[in-house]
Amino acid sequence: MYLNTIISRLLQAAWVIVAVSAIAFALFQYVGDPVSQMLGQDASAADRDALRRDLGLDRPVALQFLQFLGNAARGDFGLSLQQGRPVMDLILERLPATLELTVFSTAIAVLLGVPMGMVAALRPRALVSRAIMLVSLIGVSLPTFFIGILLILAFSVILGWLPSFGRGPVADIGVWRTNFASWDAFRYMLMPAFTLALFQLTLIVRLVRGEMMEVMGQDFIRFARARGLPARSILVRHALKNALMPVVTIIGLQLGTIIAFALITETVFQWPGMGLLFAEAVAFADIPVMAAYLCLIAVIFVTINLAVDFLYILIDPRLRRGHGASR
Repeated sequence: MYLNTIISRLLQAAWVIVAVSAIAFALFQYVGDPVSQMLGQDASAADRDALRRDLGLDRPVALQFLQFLGNAARGDFGLSLQQGRPVMDLILERLPATLELTVFSTAIAVLLGVPMGMVAALRPRALVSRAIMLVSLIGVSLPTFFIGILLILAFSVILGWLPSFGRGPVADIGVWRTNFASWDAFRYMLMPAFTLALFQLTLIVRLVRGEMMEVMGQDFIRFARARGLPARSILVRHALKNALMPVVTIIGLQLGTIIAFALITETVFQWPGMGLLFAEAVAFADIPVMAAYLCLIAVIFVTINLAVDFLYILIDPRLRRGHGASR
């Protein structure tokens, strides 16, 4: 029924991915010289030329990019210039660490942000509400790396409660390496996850507060109170349910942002995820890894946006009527 809309969105997504791939590949062609990184400064010109030919770096950039797109469509992003291993293998090794950190930080943001936003909306003049809004303001204002450094100073250097870097003694469950199998490994995740969650937490607090204050003033809430419904039922089944619709949308869209912003957090805490892999690739001018990482982030963003668009069409009858009228 909505085949034209789906095809149009998929074509737009494909063009976005190709454009991001082209920009990333063109930019990173000029970030350092991987041949010098691999051979060192004392290598002869003949050795440099030979390695450049072996890596395919002597061909025009356009041909290198076309070959990259063709290989990427098959899941082949080439070899890492730094480690000499397939890029996809490196990404798959680091992916569990980033996904666990992202999911756990999102859970922290949601589980803390929603009740904090509700409290700030229901009692806007209370001292606890003012404290919540002050914390949210600090969370928005401070940069992520500075928050991470403060947490390391407080909980690792001064108090000595939590480890300051690394992933710890992870456990292998099939092909997945996890920090949730033991408390010793879980401790390594606490500070990076909270650092990554803080910005999203403050955003959720402000969104829930604004939406709850708007919903609580609606006529259907007054009607529910006039009918004598319990306050808990009005708050949870009516007010919160309607207030969370835009919040859920923002949380979904923020997942891609969190994965991208994990680069800073992983670098501060030396968390062995995709973000740290990208930072190491930038330092070495590892072009295949950098291009593959940026393409992956673009795919994640595009996929989440497509999912949100399609869910809107399925959930909101007004959008369905709009599509029907346009036809």
